[in-house]
Amino acid sequence: MVLLSFDIEEFDMPFEYGKEITFEDQIAISRAGTIAILDLLDQYQVKATFFCTVTFAENIADLIKRIIESGHELASHGYYHSDFKPEHLLQSKLKLQELSGVEIIGYRMARMMPVDEKEVQKAGYIYNTSINPTYLPGRYNNFNISRTFFKKDQVLQIPASVSPLIRFPLFWLSFHNLPLSIYKFLASWTYKKDRYLNIYFHPWEFTDLDDVERFGFPGYVRKNTGIKMIKRMEQLIAWMKAKGYPFGTFQEFIRNI
Repeated sequence: MVLLSFDIEEFDMPFEYGKEITFEDQIAISRAGTIAILDLLDQYQVKATFFCTVTFAENIADLIKRIIESGHELASHGYYHSDFKPEHLLQSKLKLQELSGVEIIGYRMARMMPVDEKEVQKAGYIYNTSINPTYLPGRYNNFNISRTFFKKDQVLQIPASVSPLIRFPLFWLSFHNLPLSIYKFLASWTYKKDRYLNIYFHPWEFTDLDDVERFGFPGYVRKNTGIKMIKRMEQLIAWMKAKGYPFGTFQEFIRNI
C-alpha cells in the first residue's frame, strides 16, 4: 500500500535560514496547509497518517478532531519541533492521546534525525519511521541501513522510501523539484520492488512560500509550493489510484505484514 504521511508541526523552518517568524504565524501557516491537505484527502477518499507535535496539536483542537473523525491515523512527531529530550518520547505520546482520545503507536523524529530505539521502545511505541536510508550532504548518511522495514529493539522500523539500487529519496524535496513524470517512474519502480511506498510531506508546502524576504528559502524549497503543490498532489494521488495502489495508514500496514 501507499503510506502517505504528513509531519504537521509549528512552522519554524524560516529560523534555519536566518529569518524570524512569530509563533502565531508558525501556527497559522501550518494550520492553513493542514486544512488544504485534509480537503484533498477527503476529495479523493484517501487515508493518511499525521505525525503531529504536541505544540501544534494544542493549537488546532478542531483539526485533530477532524483527523480522527476522517479515519486518519495520528502519531507523534515529538513535543516540540526544534527541541528534543528523550523524555519527550513518552510525554508526547501521552499528551497526544489525551488531546485526541486515541492510542498513539507511531513516532517520527523531527527532521528525520537519529533517535535511540531503546528509548522509543521504552516509551511504548510499536513503530518508528525516522530513517531516510539515503545520502544527503549534511543531513543523512544511511547507506548502511535497510531500505525496507525491519525490527530493532522490539520496535518496527519503517524507513522512508528510496528507489532500489541508487537509493534516490522520494521525500518532499524530490517531489517539488523533479518533473512529475520522473517522480512517478521512481515511485512505480520502488512500489513494484517493495510492495509499498512510504512518502512524507508537510503542511507548509501547501502554502505559498515564494516570499524570499519573509522566509529566506532557496529556490529548491520554494519550487512548486502553494497552489502548485496542491495540483501536483492531486495528480499524484489520481495517478496512484488509477494504477490500483491502495492507500492506508501505518496502523493498517502493520496489520497486514
